[in-house]
Amino acid sequence: VVYTQSEILQREVYLFERLDSPNREPMKHLKAICFLRPTKENVELLVQELRRPKYSVYFIYFSNVISKSDVKALAEADEQEVVAEVQEFYGDYIAVNPHVFSLNLLGCCRGRSWDPAQLTRTTQGLTALLLSLKKCPMIRYQLSSEPAKRLAECVKQVITKEYELFDFRRTEVPPLLLILDRSEDAITPLLNQWTYQAMVHELLGINNNRIDLSRVPGISKDLREVVLSAENDEFYANNMYLNFAEIGTNIKNLMEDFQRRKPKEQQKLESIADMKAFVENYPQFKKMSGTVSKHVTVVGELSRLVAERNLLEVSEVEQELACQNDHSSALQSVRRLLQSPRLSELDAARLVMLYALRYERHASNGLPGLLEELRGRGGTDRYRKLVSAVVEYGGKRARGSDLFSPKDAVAITKQFLKGLKGIENVYTQHQPLLQETLDQLIKGKLKDSQYPYLGPNTLRDRPQDIIVFLIGGATYEEALAVFNLNRSNPGVRIVLGGTTIHNTRR
Repeated sequence: VVYTQSEILQREVYLFERLDSPNREPMKHLKAICFLRPTKENVELLVQELRRPKYSVYFIYFSNVISKSDVKALAEADEQEVVAEVQEFYGDYIAVNPHVFSLNLLGCCRGRSWDPAQLTRTTQGLTALLLSLKKCPMIRYQLSSEPAKRLAECVKQVITKEYELFDFRRTEVPPLLLILDRSEDAITPLLNQWTYQAMVHELLGINNNRIDLSRVPGISKDLREVVLSAENDEFYANNMYLNFAEIGTNIKNLMEDFQRRKPKEQQKLESIADMKAFVENYPQFKKMSGTVSKHVTVVGELSRLVAERNLLEVSEVEQELACQNDHSSALQSVRRLLQSPRLSELDAARLVMLYALRYERHASNGLPGLLEELRGRGGTDRYRKLVSAVVEYGGKRARGSDLFSPKDAVAITKQFLKGLKGIENVYTQHQPLLQETLDQLIKGKLKDSQYPYLGPNTLRDRPQDIIVFLIGGATYEEALAVFNLNRSNPGVRIVLGGTTIHNTRR
C-alpha cells in the first residue's frame, strides 16, 4: 500500500523476499533491509536467519515497539555480526487514504467483548499510529460500548508505560482520540454507495488498493487485477469522492484527451529529433493508456452491475428505509422488490436487514412476513440467520444513542432546501451517524455523559487534532464524511481509522 514496485526499484531495491519463504538462495553480495511486525513468530524467524545469514549486512526495522528481551535474543543469534542496525519505525497499520487507516482485521469481537488477540493487535496498531503522527492524545470513548472502554484503557496503559516515546512537544490544544463502536450505526455499512471509491468497494471490493476484475466478462489478461491508489493515479485522486454521474462525464473527457494525444500510427520517424520526441513522449502515453483502460473497465463493470442488479431502484428503497419515517410505504417498497426476479440474494437480505433495524419496535412490524419471503425466494437459511444477527449486533438494545432520532424542524428544512438545489439527490440522502458525532465534537457539544474522557482531565478548548477509531470497522461513506468535514473546517484535522473497511459483504 505504501510503495509501488517501480518506486522501490528506483531506490535500488532489486529483490523482494518474505522472511518465511523456505528456499531462499544465499546472496552474500546483497545488503538486506528487513521491515517486520515485532511478533513472536517474526523474531523467531529472524533469529534463525541471523544464525545462518544469507546476505552480507542486515538493517532491521520493526513497525512497532520491540521488547528488550527480543532484542537480546537477536543479539545472541548474531554471532557473525551481520546486523548493522535495529530500529523502530512506527508503521503498524495500513494507510488507505491520506486521512484514513485500517488494521485489516475482520471479526474483532466475540459477542459483546473483545477477542483477546485482536484487542492486543488493535492496541498495537493504534499506538503505532499515534507514535508515527507524534501525538500523545487525551482519550474519549463511547460509554455504551464495553469494547470501546477496554481499548481506551489499553492504549492509555501503553502511553503510560512508554512515556518516553510519547514525550512530544506539547501543542496548545492537546490532540484527541475518540473511540467508537460500529454497532452504534449498523446501517451505514449496509447501504449501496454512489461515490467512486465507496462504490468500487461495495460492488467489486478493494483489498489493499487492489481490485479483482477476474469475473468481468471478456476481461483481458493484464486487467484481471488493477490497483487504484490516489498516490499514483491522478484520475482516481480527482474522482474518488465524486458521484457516479460525474465520473461518467470525466471518463469521457479522459478518453477524448487520450485520443488527442495518441501518437499518429503512420508518423514518419525521419530525423533523430523525431525519434527522440517519440521516445520521450512514449512513457507518458503508455501510462495514460494504462489509466484510461483501467478506469473505463472499472466504470464499465460498475454500470453493468448497477443495471443487472437493478441497484438504482434498490438504493432508492434503502435510502427511504434509512432516512424517512413512513412505515407502510417502506414495507410496501421492500415487499415489491422482494418479488422481483432481478434482485440478488445479497440485495434481498440487505433490504430486510435495513427494514429490521429501522422498524424493529414498530407496532405493525412486518418482519416475519419478509423473512418468509426471503425463504420463499429459494434463499438459504443463512440470510435469515444473518438478519437476526444484525439486529442483535446493532439493534435498539445495543445502541447507546438513538440512530433514528426524530430530526428537528430546522434540520428537516435544511435537508429540504439542500434537496431543492439538487446537490443531494435521492440516492445520497443518508448521512452516517459519525458525521453528526464529529460535528458535535468540533463544536464542543459532544456530551461527556455519553462520550466520557478517560482519566480526570478534559479539553477546555474545541479539539483541532482528532483521531477517530471505529471498533468493528469503518466505511468509505464515513471516509467521505471526514474528507468533507476536514475541507469545511479549516484548522481542524480529522483522521479516521477502523479495524477494517467494510462493505455489505464484509
